[in-house]
Amino acid sequence: MLETAREPAYNSCMSVIRFIRRYPLVAAVVAVGLAVLGLLAAGLEPVAAWTASLFVLGVVLWTAVGMVRDIRAGHYGLDILAVVAMVATVAVGEYLAALIIVLMLSGGEALEDYAAGRARRELDALLARAPQHAHRLPGGDPDMTPEDVPATAVVPGDVLLLRPAEVVPVDGELLSDEADFDESSLTGESLPVTRRAGEPVMSGSVNGTRAVLLRATATTADSQYQRIVALVAEAAESKAPVVRLADRYAVPFTAVSLLIAGLAWALSGDPVRFAEVLVLATPCPLLIAAPVAFLGGMSRSARAGIIVKGGAVLEQLAKARSAAFDKTGTLTHGQPELVEVRPQPGFTGDEVLGLAASAEQYSSHVLAAAVQQAARAHGLELQPSTDAQEVATNGVEAVLEGRAVRVGKERFVAETAPDTVRARLEPGQMVVYVGVDGRFAGTLIMSDAVRENAAATLQRLAGLGIRRTVMLTGDGQATADAVAGPLGISEVRAQLLPEDKVRAVAAMEPRPVIMVGDGVNDAPVLAAADVGIAMGARGSTAASESADVVLVADDISRVAGAVEIGRRTMRVALSSIWLGIALSLGLMLIAAFGYIPAIAGALTQELVDLAAILNALRALSGGRQARAVRAAHGVKQAPAAASRVPGEAAA
Repeated sequence: MLETAREPAYNSCMSVIRFIRRYPLVAAVVAVGLAVLGLLAAGLEPVAAWTASLFVLGVVLWTAVGMVRDIRAGHYGLDILAVVAMVATVAVGEYLAALIIVLMLSGGEALEDYAAGRARRELDALLARAPQHAHRLPGGDPDMTPEDVPATAVVPGDVLLLRPAEVVPVDGELLSDEADFDESSLTGESLPVTRRAGEPVMSGSVNGTRAVLLRATATTADSQYQRIVALVAEAAESKAPVVRLADRYAVPFTAVSLLIAGLAWALSGDPVRFAEVLVLATPCPLLIAAPVAFLGGMSRSARAGIIVKGGAVLEQLAKARSAAFDKTGTLTHGQPELVEVRPQPGFTGDEVLGLAASAEQYSSHVLAAAVQQAARAHGLELQPSTDAQEVATNGVEAVLEGRAVRVGKERFVAETAPDTVRARLEPGQMVVYVGVDGRFAGTLIMSDAVRENAAATLQRLAGLGIRRTVMLTGDGQATADAVAGPLGISEVRAQLLPEDKVRAVAAMEPRPVIMVGDGVNDAPVLAAADVGIAMGARGSTAASESADVVLVADDISRVAGAVEIGRRTMRVALSSIWLGIALSLGLMLIAAFGYIPAIAGALTQELVDLAAILNALRALSGGRQARAVRAAHGVKQAPAAASRVPGEAAA
């Protein structure tokens, strides 16, 4: 009983110790303040005045050193007001007000930490949910007792037991007949998703109400959730462009504050007025509000399944004026289906499809998966090859039972099969050419539907200030035009190689430019754009790593969502800064006429800081305007999809 009673007291004591270690200056100010109040109660006012004044002057010296360091780094104006206010209040004998200013400045760090902690709670929650353990079945035998192992010890092929409500530790393939998974932390989709035997299951999703078996298909490092966690950690460690925002207003705010204080002194003849004005001119709203707003924007993005790699990216999204889109897997679903096989004389349809699918086994291009799937649907058995290679952005070549097979773009196949004939296509179709032993064997006609919400997304982007929209694709001109027309995209650049896309984005105006893509061949242009957005974290690792924004779900509407969040975050950050400046200037003008004593002014400034921070936390929410825009365009949140495809016949 006694131990139980002591526990709360012990925890409180430890909390105080942790606070002192984290914020030593705050603790020192409180200690000195209590000592000064004790001296005043004992009637030792001169000693109290000297104690407070010397302490404040020591803080002034320490702050001045940091101010000089900032000036050398090119940052001006933020600390000078605080230094002048502290010196002025000490000089006119307002040492209690001087102590409050020191407490305000040092306490601002603790207040910022609290506000930032609330603003980044979605990021922290995502990091905290990273799976740590797995239940592995020895030998993959479901009758064996599972052994608990670290998630990092799981390798592809391991059979895992997943208990009800547990987080999936690694990417895997469902072995049980059927199971429901909550993927909301990954995709933002609130409804559970039903997976059946043989279907992929993402790490980080939460199992439903019954135990199931899973075969691991990746290690933790290569799994979906860990890749997202790595992106979130990178975003959380990045710095928002608060220095640029603060510097933009610091110098004029400092000049106006000193002018008001100087005029108040000159017109009243009372130097105390100078100090009374400056205690209301501290720069905490400029220093605290912006970073809190940017952290709130990043947290809101994470909650919506949009990983933004830093506050600077949000600023670029807010300013973006142009957008470029890849076609396949971005504006279209990226799930092409075989429409028709057109064999040349001397070849059968099954022969052309079977050889093409056998060669496509050695291609990393996901269009290859569609060709293989079509072959299996036709009951064709795929042949192995001991000599196969992929030619990036062109196709794949392989030797199959002594036959040299080329599959891919027209010009790639025509290099060895000069009799290749260009296929005639309907709008929205794309073609895969097949060559065998130096002869043109035929074509595979594929079709990929435009995303249902693509047009609404482009309209939203136009409403958000995107003035120019361009399609950049490796597909043929006819296929690209067939997709762009219904979407209202009048500017189409087709048959582009990756380097062509980079040059096109580099030359685009007006800037900043957003580039949206999903494939390995999009990685260079995503890195080259002012803001690169990778569609679907299950897509290319290279694309995700080179992009500035990663959409966890394969949902194009979240491109507009990212821009929307960037716009709102910047509005909130700027409005918080202006709110702090406006309140400070209003209070300074009142203090200039002698209506706010120095101590009351120092305490009032804390309320100004609080108002600016509370306003900055609005970045966590979407706002009425954002909801109205989504409702007007009928935008709904789409469930995630796994597929993504680059262009025409690059297999």
